This record gives sequence, structure tokens and C-alpha cells, in this order.
Amino acid sequence: MIDHDALLKISYGMYVVCSGNSKKGNGFISNSVMQVTSDPAQVAVTCNKKNFSADVIEHSGVLSISILPQTASPDVISTFGYKSGRNVDKLKSFNVRYGLNDVPVLLTDAIATLECTVKTTFDAGTHLLFICEVEHTTMIDNTLEPITYDYYRKVKKGASPVNAPTYVDESKQQQPTATSENHRCSVCGYVYEDADNDTPFSAIDDEWVCPICGATKEMFEKI
Repeated sequence: MIDHDALLKISYGMYVVCSGNSKKGNGFISNSVMQVTSDPAQVAVTCNKKNFSADVIEHSGVLSISILPQTASPDVISTFGYKSGRNVDKLKSFNVRYGLNDVPVLLTDAIATLECTVKTTFDAGTHLLFICEVEHTTMIDNTLEPITYDYYRKVKKGASPVNAPTYVDESKQQQPTATSENHRCSVCGYVYEDADNDTPFSAIDDEWVCPICGATKEMFEKI
């Protein structure tokens, strides 16, 4: 038996991983980036095989990592966490520069950035694991606190995208009660709890949007 709450006690950060080049680039939210060696400096990054970014990384052999702060905007989380690069140009609305081997580097909401080359790729079933050598780093704002996945879940009340390595279908696990007045965003999983807000969900303005992904009120379902 696996208690997924135990797995969530593993510490994670949250990052935007970009790849490609100035002609065609893409990026995704990752909560699975870790340093694996110091000399040379190497990091491990996972990406779901279904993600458009997986093909882009394999083809280009380079990627960048932008470390997100606790103040990361809903636009960044929504665009890179819940939209597909097959359908939209994720980079066009943000501040991006092109670095090592023309790799796109997201500067919007970034504390620091890393530019890397992929050295080894492992097949991990649903995901690819990329071992990357860090070629260049940039510190943008050392005063900001990096966002952790625990902070994202507990404070921002966000949930994992479907293709994330930590994704669990929580709608199948939660047992609603007769007095429940909570509503879940059908896009990102954010839960609006009446008990935690001054205004019940039914009374909030119709122009209100999800603070995580920007989905409209009509995209919420009662749980």
C-alpha cells in the first residue's frame, strides 16, 4: 500500500524548464529538479513523455531552469503548468532571453537561472530523466524566497498538473460531506474553501478567476 501523503513529505521546489531555440521554444513547470554532482555541477530533471517539452529537449540537447519565488504570478503557473506548447506559444508573453546554444531562458518571476546541456537520458517509464551539466548560472534577485511544492499546495492551494511525477487524482480520494461547500477548479485543481474565505463561492463576483491558473468561475465544480 502506498500512502501518497508520505511521498508529499519529500521536499520539492518549483521551476520553469525551457528548451528549444529562438525559432521554436517551449517550457513547463517542474517540481523535480535536483543537483546530483558538484564537480562538474550536474542536475537531474524529469519530464513526462507526453509533454511537448520532452521531444524538444531530446532534439535540442539543451535546457534552462528558472527558479521560481513564492510570489510567482498565476500567469506563469497557468501558462507553463496547464497549457500545451503544441497549441500555444508559451514564451511570447514573457521576458525571455536566449543563452547557451540559443536556449530560451525565462526571466519573468525568476530568482536565478541555470543553462545546461543534456549529458545522459534515462527512460523512467512515464517520464524521461535528463542528467544535465550546468554551463552557466545567473542570479537575478537573491532577496526572494524560492517557492516549495509544499508552499504551493498549502498556501496557494494548487495541485499537480496531470503529467507531473507527483500527480494523484485527488477527486477520487476525497469524500465530500453533505455540508461541504468547497469548489475545485477543473483546470488546475485549486480548491476554494468557503470556510477559509470571507465570501462564499456562490456569492463571489462572476468576473473572479482562479488565483492559480486564471480559469473562470464557471470552470469550478462543487465537491
